Formats: sequence, structure tokens, C-alpha cells
Amino acid sequence: MHSHTMWSGDCTTTPDEILDAVRESAIDVLCVTDHNATDGAVHMAKLLADSDIECDVIVGEELRVGQGELIGLFLTERIAPGLNAIDAAKAIRDQGGIVYVPHPFDPMRNCLQPAEIESLVEAGLVDAMEAFNAKTSLSSLQAKAAEFARANDLAAGAGSDAHVPAAFGAAFVEMPHFDGAQDFLANLRRGTIIGHHCDPVRPWSPRIVPSVE
Repeated sequence: MHSHTMWSGDCTTTPDEILDAVRESAIDVLCVTDHNATDGAVHMAKLLADSDIECDVIVGEELRVGQGELIGLFLTERIAPGLNAIDAAKAIRDQGGIVYVPHPFDPMRNCLQPAEIESLVEAGLVDAMEAFNAKTSLSSLQAKAAEFARANDLAAGAGSDAHVPAAFGAAFVEMPHFDGAQDFLANLRRGTIIGHHCDPVRPWSPRIVPSVE
């Protein structure tokens, strides 16, 4: 439910590397959530559809909202950066998308502050919370996120937050097949989170990455 390609400004993972990673991990649904970009997700959707790999792509975007981040899933177009959390969540919903809070409560990440998360929840603008992020090293933070999701009747998700090929598949949700955003959200509540901590460092290598508007 949370992965990155070279269309993210802090990631250099190429489409071919993602194809290999998806094949090796046997993921059959991949949410591509690049930072402030959707072109990578659209590109991967076409590339996987034309391949022999059975994997669907959900177009997403990890938006910078003030000092934190918010993910939109099932987007039809890119949402420009610069919005606050409330307006970003509304923009996601306007596209029929799912509002997903990534790596909550992790002080080492660009996470929304607890007060901001609570304001979004009180406004009814959160659909799911990342209860397991493979890059978060402390199990206590994962447990806090899972408990917050339970206490506020939010669906619980998981993702590798992969910025390198080796991280794909480190965290995922086993759930029934779905048809569209709302069915995805309903079935997510019936899912099982599976994952382990995985935050490998990628050796530096020169490459050309696309610019992101």
C-alpha cells in the first residue's frame, strides 16, 4: 500500500527493477505512492499490464502537507503540493480516492502531528491508517498506530515504503479481491497485515531520473 519509484525525488528505483521485485515478491496489487507525483504510478500500471506478471497497480500519491505527509489512493490525477492536511484530504475524496495516513507517530519521519491526525479523523476525512510501515524500526510505534486505528474505527494498512528494490514486499496486507476504491476499503478491514522491518541502504550509482513538477 506504500511504495516509491524514481519519480519520487528521494528514490532511484527504475521500472525494470520494480518489475523484477514484483515478480520475486509475488505481490499481485501494488500501490505506487510517489512523492507529489502520479506519473510513475501510471507508467507502472501500463508496464505491468503489458507484462506477463499478474499485478494490478493502484495509482497513489504521497502528498507533502505542511510538515507531514498524507497518501491518496485510487487517484485519477495528480494533486498539486502546497495544500494543508484538511484540503489535501478533501482533494483526494473529490477524486473518489482513499485517504491513508502513512507512518503515523514516527518522530524520525515526515509524519502528521497527532493533533493534525485527530483533526482529520474528527472531520471524517481519514479512511485508513498505516498500522505497519517496514521502515519504522520501533514495534511500539507500529502498535500505537494499530491501536489508534482500532480506537477510531479506521481500516489498518501496511506497506514497505520501498525506496530501494530489495524492500518491495517487506510489508503488505493479505485481503480479499476488490472492485474499486470502496470495495478495497471494505475488504481492507478483513485483511491480515504481514511484515518485517526492512530499511536497506542502496549503494550509490549514477542514473538519470525524471524531473517532477
